[in-house]
Amino acid sequence: MNVLIVYDSVFGNTEQIARAIGDTIGTKEPVQTLRVNSVKTENIRGVDLLIVGSPTRGFRPTEAIQTFLKALDQTDLKSVRVATFDTRIMLSDIKSPFFRFIVNTGGYAANVIGRHLKKLGGYLLVPPEGFFVSGQEGPLKDGELERAGNWALQLIAHS
Repeated sequence: MNVLIVYDSVFGNTEQIARAIGDTIGTKEPVQTLRVNSVKTENIRGVDLLIVGSPTRGFRPTEAIQTFLKALDQTDLKSVRVATFDTRIMLSDIKSPFFRFIVNTGGYAANVIGRHLKKLGGYLLVPPEGFFVSGQEGPLKDGELERAGNWALQLIAHS
């Protein structure tokens, strides 16, 4: 199985998660972990599993991930299994009930990415996953890198 992980990162948290996923998968399968601005069309050809991750920025993925998604077409994802993740603040860490409601209603980057990949014909292996940061810039909450590794093992098991 050929695996490609595409990610963007603002404060380094999403990159840490992407690398933890890649390191775990890499013990079992060939994997490439690439920042979104390094991905070329040929990187996607022949991929069996595409994993895309982004920080949640205004309820969406970063601009670079959105541009990447818009450049994909159905021929890129035909018969490709996909998975998505993001980094986000826990709802319980948001003090204001109003802002908690806004964030819960607005959604997260992984959901947006997953919907887009499915629309292009990708098969979503597992529901989109969120990994938690402390505050807007991080760092990652304790245990999130280990959780990312466990999530990666789930992806392999579902492939």
